[in-house]
Amino acid sequence: MTRINWIFAGLLISPALGATPLTFETYLTAVESSSLELQAQQESIGSAKAGIGIAGLRPDPEFTLGAARETVRALPHRPVTWTPAISMAIETGGKRAARLKAAYSNVVLAEETVAGFRNALYATAATAFTEACRTRDVLLRKEQTMAALSKVVAANDVRLKSGDVGGIELLQSRVERDQFQAELELARSEAQSAMLNLSPPLGRQFGSLFPQAQLACDFAAYAGGDASALVPQALNARSDMRIARATLDNLRDGAALVRANRAVDPTVTLGLSAARGYRDGIDGNGDAVDGAPRSRALSISLAIPIPLSRRDKGDVVQAEAGVTQAMLALRQAELTAETQVRTAQLQWRSAQERLARYRDGVLQDAQKVVDGMRLSYFSGNASLLEWLAAQRSADDAWQGYLQARADAAIASTQLQLAIGQRPAL
Repeated sequence: MTRINWIFAGLLISPALGATPLTFETYLTAVESSSLELQAQQESIGSAKAGIGIAGLRPDPEFTLGAARETVRALPHRPVTWTPAISMAIETGGKRAARLKAAYSNVVLAEETVAGFRNALYATAATAFTEACRTRDVLLRKEQTMAALSKVVAANDVRLKSGDVGGIELLQSRVERDQFQAELELARSEAQSAMLNLSPPLGRQFGSLFPQAQLACDFAAYAGGDASALVPQALNARSDMRIARATLDNLRDGAALVRANRAVDPTVTLGLSAARGYRDGIDGNGDAVDGAPRSRALSISLAIPIPLSRRDKGDVVQAEAGVTQAMLALRQAELTAETQVRTAQLQWRSAQERLARYRDGVLQDAQKVVDGMRLSYFSGNASLLEWLAAQRSADDAWQGYLQARADAAIASTQLQLAIGQRPAL
């Protein structure tokens, strides 16, 4: 780190003495554990796992009970004949195994979908954290400039009494200070808004989880790598690629289930007929009626549906069309992943080069100019307008540096997410 960076880092840290430093890693871990949106998404995994038990269920047996009694006039009531029966459909064609396989692949798809949502949450959290750092450092820089302007006003007031400067120059310095006060208030509002934006990814107020926390904005440089090595890594690790593969597997299993469901399921029925006997008798006409002995009869039957509806194969065509769409989507995802990795790498390199220009040259030169111009102004060798122009130039350089640092952090995050890594700043 250069000498001027050490000086500026001291200015940034000094207002936060005693505060707890909050790194991006700590913030991101808290987002993972506290995000309400992520918790809501994770419920889909539990729902998908419950589907495994549902898929393993077999058809319920069916119990029927019948009763019959012969009626003869002028004779006592005949006994009731009971006919209980139990029936059950027998699954064929591997339906249960196909259902279980589809249920398991649905769990994998749910898990990968949640992982993809988590990666999107990573990007949101990284953007919010980086913007909070940038706006905070912008505010601190403007406060430093405001202090310098106030010192100039105070010095001009003293110099006016001694006759070194005129009243117009004092008024000009006051105007510049008062105008800059408005910019300072805007920067303070933006910094406060950026801190508030850290709360939505957490699912709670930032201050309640990290009271008196000071953001640690000393971002580490990301190593990057060659695109030829990053692209294969991205094709294996990216969440959208994993989701596309899980979707394809799930639709294939769904198509297999559709074909299995076309198999005919026979129904087996086991029944019992139980009749109590009765004695001989005489009916109302005086004729003899023979009695009947007690009897039990066991029966079994097999019902096989005639699959006339199976001649229509619309369900199979629809399922196979879904598989084809998923295959094409997977190929498109592979092309998109490769393009995004290469684009993210180019943007990351460009952001790093831009940051290096500010850090290694522009900041030092701008600070030297403003320091020299300040000394020249107080010694009477430079005008107020020249010093103000140098101060604005230095402030613009710092604003550009802070924006370049934020852009480099975001580009680093995008590259890491593009290759399927958990981002680090």
